[in-house]
Amino acid sequence: MIPTDNFLDDFLDLVRDETGLPVTAEQTGLDLDQVPGWDSVYLLSLVVALERRTGRQLSMPDVLAVTSLRDIYALAVAS
Repeated sequence: MIPTDNFLDDFLDLVRDETGLPVTAEQTGLDLDQVPGWDSVYLLSLVVALERRTGRQLSMPDVLAVTSLRDIYALAVAS
């Protein structure tokens, strides 16, 4: 089980709002292609939403290298 914190909870809320997918904390470690209903367009939507929310740009080469929601979360909190 993945421990949650307020930031991760906020991130998951954002993922759910942007994608409409009922993503759980346990699914954050799955490869994106294993997340039920995931579509590559969601990655771009999520990045735009994260940049808008944080006011910081995410590195596109780093974004394109992610394999899971956990990776996206790590990028967002590291930026």
